[in-house]
Amino acid sequence: MGIFGGKKQDAIDIAAQQRAREQAEIEQEFLKGVRTLRDLIAPSSLEINSSYFRLGNKYGRTLYVYGYPRQLYTGWLSSIINADEVLDIAMFIYPVESEVVMKNLRRKVTQLEASQSINSEKGKVRDPSLEAAISDAEELRDQLQLGAERFFRYGLYITLYADSLDEMDFMQHKVESTLGQQLVFSKVASSQQEQGVQSTSPQLSDQLQIRHNMNTGAISTSFPFTSADLTQEKGVLYGINMHNNGLVIFDRFSLENANMVVFAKSGAGKSFAVKLEAIRSMMTGTEVIIIDPENEYQKLSEAVGGSYVQMSLNSDIRINPFDLPRVVDEEDANDSLRANLITLHGLIKLMISNQAVLLTPNQEADLDQALIDTYARVGITSDPLTHQSTPPTINDLYDTLLHMGGSGPELAQRLRKFTTGTFAGIFSQQSNVDINNNMVVFNIQTLEDELRPTAMYIILNHIWNKTRTDKKKRMLIVDEAWQLMKYEDSANFIFSLAKRARKYYLGLTTITQDVEDFMASKMGRAIVANASMQLLLKQSSSAVDVLADVFKLTEEERKRLSNFPVGQGLFFAGQNHVHIQVVASPTEQTLVTTNPQAVLDAQRAAELASQAVENQEVDIRKGYLSEGEIK
Repeated sequence: MGIFGGKKQDAIDIAAQQRAREQAEIEQEFLKGVRTLRDLIAPSSLEINSSYFRLGNKYGRTLYVYGYPRQLYTGWLSSIINADEVLDIAMFIYPVESEVVMKNLRRKVTQLEASQSINSEKGKVRDPSLEAAISDAEELRDQLQLGAERFFRYGLYITLYADSLDEMDFMQHKVESTLGQQLVFSKVASSQQEQGVQSTSPQLSDQLQIRHNMNTGAISTSFPFTSADLTQEKGVLYGINMHNNGLVIFDRFSLENANMVVFAKSGAGKSFAVKLEAIRSMMTGTEVIIIDPENEYQKLSEAVGGSYVQMSLNSDIRINPFDLPRVVDEEDANDSLRANLITLHGLIKLMISNQAVLLTPNQEADLDQALIDTYARVGITSDPLTHQSTPPTINDLYDTLLHMGGSGPELAQRLRKFTTGTFAGIFSQQSNVDINNNMVVFNIQTLEDELRPTAMYIILNHIWNKTRTDKKKRMLIVDEAWQLMKYEDSANFIFSLAKRARKYYLGLTTITQDVEDFMASKMGRAIVANASMQLLLKQSSSAVDVLADVFKLTEEERKRLSNFPVGQGLFFAGQNHVHIQVVASPTEQTLVTTNPQAVLDAQRAAELASQAVENQEVDIRKGYLSEGEIK
């Protein structure tokens, strides 16, 4: 029975083994039909030649780097990576045991020192390259001994792609020249193009196996990601990063403050860029308030259903600079009258300074007392409960000055231009402007040049009071801000606004084309320093020198800054800055463009469309067309 049982068990085992083999064969056949990564990336055809290969209609060529200088600098590879060419770059890094390297270094140092000694005995002139090699070897040996450095085998391959062999030769020359400028030398992988294309494809396969010895410091300089990346998960699209063709998407309110300065010469695209940011910010729930000195924002305001406030002597719109904010914060409420008195003091000095007459210390003291008395006459004191009363006007201040002693009557006469004189009415009545809209534009184009700084000052103060009353995400754009920087008091006010804006969820954007005037002001430089974002578009040669000093620009950035095409510039955000191209959709283009020709073309197109509609209406009345035939 035992014998027969053993035979039966053997038969069972054989059958099981047969089934296992059959199952394995079936699985192998199945796996042959499964698509792998290699199948996905493999081309439909590949033609290999000694110095190039062909993929369909594309030509390719693989180069390898074989020579490096004594010292490499950080970012030496960035010029190749950021080149506007189609290419693949592969790096292979193999760690080497430090003990092996130390052993070889000791042997190498001994050989070099022996060669130096022999040369000295023979009376030969010293060899600087030999001395440098000994120094480098000893320094590396010491670093390896301390564990501060490691040693690697490094392979760098570059595969170029082009539409023709002539174009390929041009690209090769361009890459070799770029690398050669840094004493990095490359060669074509002759008769190894198949191995080359496989080495630079995403297979993690180093088939060329052309490697160079490098320590940690040298390897680190080859790190490819040298350009700043300003892409966040949320924010506003500012443009395209010209370093890596990425998108510059950024939320200015994520920085330590949301302030921004924009510098550019006329026609460089500063208004275009700011308008784009404004309409895109509105889509994120941000209110936008604009001070517009040149009537550039009316079309945009009308398109988004905003409020367009025309400030002029003939307009019915009035703003009272004596208005107080309706603040709910107890600390702010206690301080609101004092803060507004300081603002008014600067405003009155600005009004009078426009007449080229400065105030004496006694006059300043009398003015300060007159402001306090003017509020007191209508029942407003430092008590926050009194701040709900109707505020006084400049007419009330004029009356107070006129009937007080000291220099009051003289100051009243110098202020009369704004009460009963040429500029009467616009700032001497109670406010009737409403800025409760997602976009509000204050146009001051028609105001006299003498009145513009005063108007901008008063409007800014009115906006500031509104901001303190109702905290929400807002962006305030001050175009041609240099007009405010010309006067000390208005410059101090806008700087104070920039410093305190963050507390009230406000982002201040100042725009100017007169860089020298803006930066000549002490407060101007302070405003720039207090802005977490800066946009520098094309500049005049004189402005480049000023900005290069402020922003610590490199020599290359200095050259670019005066030669940027329209819409290109340097974009700073926090500690990062990139070369940016501002881009807009066709719809945005029609809304924000300030190009005179584009504006005229749009007006002409609108006139033609209107004329076509009128002609159709005439044809309908005459019976030539039915309403159903109109397209």
